[in-house]
Amino acid sequence: MRFTPAGLAALDLSLKHESEIAQLGANRRISVEVRARAVGPVTESLLAAELGVEHDFAGFIGAHRNGRGIVFHIQSIELK
Repeated sequence: MRFTPAGLAALDLSLKHESEIAQLGANRRISVEVRARAVGPVTESLLAAELGVEHDFAGFIGAHRNGRGIVFHIQSIELK
């Protein structure tokens, strides 16, 4: 965890999603890893989250600071 210049708690992390979906009559395996960032009170929930366990995240996607790639900005998490 780090702190922003404004004194807010911040976490930079990555989220991994894996699933299987039917596409055109065939099963397709999906696996993706996305950079993520949380700022403020949601960081406490993230620190309590168990690694490797499925959780539900809500937020928005924005550009990475250097313009290379995307970052998922986590606004809430539902621990499972």
